[in-house]
Amino acid sequence: MKLKNILIVVNDIEKSKQFYHDLFGLDQVLDHDGNLILTEGLVLQDKKIWESFLGKEILPKNNSCELYFEEQNIEAFIEKLETLYPSVQYVNRLMVHSWGQKVIRFYDLDGNLIEVGTPM
Repeated sequence: MKLKNILIVVNDIEKSKQFYHDLFGLDQVLDHDGNLILTEGLVLQDKKIWESFLGKEILPKNNSCELYFEEQNIEAFIEKLETLYPSVQYVNRLMVHSWGQKVIRFYDLDGNLIEVGTPM
């Protein structure tokens, strides 16, 4: 058995598709009418579909998980993030862990937590 995808819930698939393309270079692989599969195995699902399936409300910014990306030139990434999405909400701006890794954490357009760090 192997893990195939990670699914996150979004309010506007088109805006989220653009966000993940702009910042991480993820492209559309398949569109299943409210379920959009991107490269690297990320799936965007329309909030209405997910709430209907679960019968529960979605809680943005629940901080129970995060998407983790690595970027060698993190300063250039931060510049791109701040230029394209100046109102992004940070959990922490650029910091350096005791083991030397540089990281930032922020929320996507729908409150999904993202961490970008330099390769370890």
